Amino acid sequence: MFVDSVDLTVSSGKGGAGCVSFWTEKFVANGGPDGGDGGKGGNIYFVVDNNTDTLSALRGRNHIKAERGQPGEGRKCYGRKGKSVDIVVPPGTQIVDALTDEVLYDLVEEGQRVLFLEGGKGGLGNTHFKHSSNQRPTYAQPGLPGVTKDLRLEMKMIADVGLVGYPSVGKSTLISSISNAKPKVAAYEFTTLTPNLGVVMVGEFESFMMADIPGIIEGASDGRGLGLEFLKHIERTKTLLLLVDASNYREMKYQYETLLVELQRYSSELAGRRFAVAITKCDTFPTEELNLLTEQFLEDIGLKANKTLNKFKANKEYISYGFEEDFGVELPQDKPLFVLPISSISHLNTEALRYALKNFVTSVIEQDKEKEE
Repeated sequence: MFVDSVDLTVSSGKGGAGCVSFWTEKFVANGGPDGGDGGKGGNIYFVVDNNTDTLSALRGRNHIKAERGQPGEGRKCYGRKGKSVDIVVPPGTQIVDALTDEVLYDLVEEGQRVLFLEGGKGGLGNTHFKHSSNQRPTYAQPGLPGVTKDLRLEMKMIADVGLVGYPSVGKSTLISSISNAKPKVAAYEFTTLTPNLGVVMVGEFESFMMADIPGIIEGASDGRGLGLEFLKHIERTKTLLLLVDASNYREMKYQYETLLVELQRYSSELAGRRFAVAITKCDTFPTEELNLLTEQFLEDIGLKANKTLNKFKANKEYISYGFEEDFGVELPQDKPLFVLPISSISHLNTEALRYALKNFVTSVIEQDKEKEE
């Protein structure tokens, strides 16, 4: 079961109490205090594990507690330390304070282990309180209490390319044809009910991650459909690929503009991602008719067809557009990086799409690094 949000209460362990004890032994008249200290309470850790991709293991575990420390004993025996608890989460998990909505940690690195709550300190035994005016202390410290926090864990997928489009425009078919993902594919809307993540191989040694989310419809940012619930999964993507269906009853220009509006209304940061456009289901039209539709679409969004994508071996019979990169020229944010007609069924331009996406993902990463420096 795919679970990407969990409400959780976590508590670190209470420290063990110190011991009040006196050394009693044959032929020892005044043994004195020998109470040991209590053990420290267990800690709460969060551990990032790349082998898990959902929070389903935490569903139903309303309260996770670390073990309390054991009390001290006589003969200066210290109490055992309480066992700590490792909470395993997938990469991309945010730990949010349920009361203030503050993001406490953003866990993205594989193998990362974060000390979240420290256990209470164990109390001191009465041996620590012996002094010249009190040779026989009859008191010890109690252990300090642990800390309790109400949390919300939210998982956001980490990918290089996020697929965005209306329902049934071919997102699942595309990701299944060019990556190792195997989502459900069917001839009706909203077949994708959970996000999918796939590795797209480019040649033998290079690859990138692609994320597919349920379809976006008008009003998704207001809660309509499933789009709002899963738009968070493409917040971390470096680039977006907008899928526009050439055979849909909605005009391509309308699909394109609606998607951009919904992204903007959901998050200005997400809307600022650089994006590209793939025109899907192109095998349903003759080449000449599709070229007319593509040319009209490019004109509607203020672009002019060119042959830039030919270097990625795009089919020369079909009209396309690619941003002409040059040294020192920044990639556009309000215009697509490329517009490419594809068909996942007949594999029209799917290879060119792999290489074009990999090229633009690399370009975006390089430009972002230059800005940081």
